[in-house]
Amino acid sequence: MVVQPDGGEHYWQPVPANGHINVRLAPHIVEMTHRFGLGTQTVAAGCYVREHTHPDHDEVIHIVSGTGRTVLNGEEHRLVPGASVYIGRTNRHMFVADEGCDLTFVWFLMPNGLETFFKAIGRPMKPGEPAPAPFPRPADVLEIERATVFGEPLVDTFAKS
Repeated sequence: MVVQPDGGEHYWQPVPANGHINVRLAPHIVEMTHRFGLGTQTVAAGCYVREHTHPDHDEVIHIVSGTGRTVLNGEEHRLVPGASVYIGRTNRHMFVADEGCDLTFVWFLMPNGLETFFKAIGRPMKPGEPAPAPFPRPADVLEIERATVFGEPLVDTFAKS
């Protein structure tokens, strides 16, 4: 199977990421022996993916464009195009886009499950359409996290007041 750039499933993401997701491969898209999810995520300039864990999943992030940083188990690392991050189970992690540029990366999660989360919290997106105004996470986001691939919620110490 080949998924072209406008293929897959596209979703706008709520604050604090304010970006978008493209689910490229997942068990509901293609039959697979070992269940995984693969896609891209763009985090808007100056925004971030909250710190979180995946208790039963291994994750790989590969930076495609933009710059920023990741905080992995409390240790900060710069992110530039070409950088790759391996995140084993239960490791705390977050991603922050630098001011002035979006941060885009490929994500791979095994077993899958992120695609279900992104669909539940996001809004459908048509490739090429302008970004909507920032919108909040759903009121039941903690239940959605628990039902998908996330560990216990962590305090968002990065939130801007």
